[in-house]
Amino acid sequence: MPKLSTRLDGFTESIIRKMTRIANQYGAINLAQGFPDFDPPKELIEELQKVALEGPHQYEITWGSKLFRETLAQKQQKFMNIKINPDENIVVTCGSTEAMMTAMMSVCEVGEKVAIFSPFYENYAADTILCGAEPIYVPLNPPEFTFDKAQLEEAFKQGAKALILCNPSNPIGKVFTEEELTFIAQLVTKYDAFVITDEVYEHIVYEPNKHIYFASLPGMFERTISCSSLSKTYSITGWRLGYVIAAKNIIDNCKKVHDFLTVGAAAPLQKAVLPGLSFGDEYYIELNKLYTQKRELFLNGLDAIGLKYHKPEGAYYVMVDISEFGIKNDNEFAEKLAKTVGVAGVPGSSFFKENINNYIRFHFAKKKETLEQALERLQNIRKHF
Repeated sequence: MPKLSTRLDGFTESIIRKMTRIANQYGAINLAQGFPDFDPPKELIEELQKVALEGPHQYEITWGSKLFRETLAQKQQKFMNIKINPDENIVVTCGSTEAMMTAMMSVCEVGEKVAIFSPFYENYAADTILCGAEPIYVPLNPPEFTFDKAQLEEAFKQGAKALILCNPSNPIGKVFTEEELTFIAQLVTKYDAFVITDEVYEHIVYEPNKHIYFASLPGMFERTISCSSLSKTYSITGWRLGYVIAAKNIIDNCKKVHDFLTVGAAAPLQKAVLPGLSFGDEYYIELNKLYTQKRELFLNGLDAIGLKYHKPEGAYYVMVDISEFGIKNDNEFAEKLAKTVGVAGVPGSSFFKENINNYIRFHFAKKKETLEQALERLQNIRKHF
């Protein structure tokens, strides 16, 4: 038989999805895979019911329905403070997962290098390798998870064509400061590079932190491929609606990649989500209040149990430090936690290129009663470890 592709030799099953499977196996509360256990806004559900009867049910324009792109452009122009042409600057994708791959394949040649901050969401390294590029890892140093400027510049000196910037960050909830972003902008200008952003948590940022869109910085729109999705903002992770926003010459490439990857995102769902894209400021204010309350509830619970953690500035994840348990294998710890305590998290080592295995990532995008039940179970953690 012919030899299979060696490009996948280093790949394993997604640890995040694996932990969901393990949670289901043991009946654990799933604080591993980051999806809510509550419904989307009622306006979206009501519109989805109408669309089910009225359509569309066939292909839309490959890079997104015209009305979806126009409505999205209006929303993002307001928040990003940049001018967005719905025909020239947007590609609608099957979730931000495809958006990131589309962006990567649109700007990177085989053999080029891509800088990735570590810890990182597991798809970034996989995307880089699948594109035939080589990842260069730049550590975000705990406990504050700041980067060393010299180390970051060294990545560009080594020839990084692009930097992947997740802001707010998964898994650590870091919100990059204006000073950090300005320094990155200086580097990509100096070394003639791109920044590929993952900004799916753009509307989940905790005071006094402020999310700044990298594309909005002076001179950066032409160098930025902004990737995001509607999954987290509207609690519709299963709808798989994402997008890429970039300059026309980049989007022209993205359209080609997207066309041959997936043809197009689901036409009925592009129409059903339109009421959400038209929400006023109050929706995003209330969304932030909701997640601020969930963060406070969960972190207060961790404090009461006596577990140490890194306080998230954005997104809805918290990295809990499990050093006190003397753990040598955090994957075994996570599985035992699901089995004996009844709470599933993600072993932190799956996010780090460095040999760091003293964290478990939990998420708190759950109903109040779900979080309270999880915290009640976690009170027993020291009986099992």
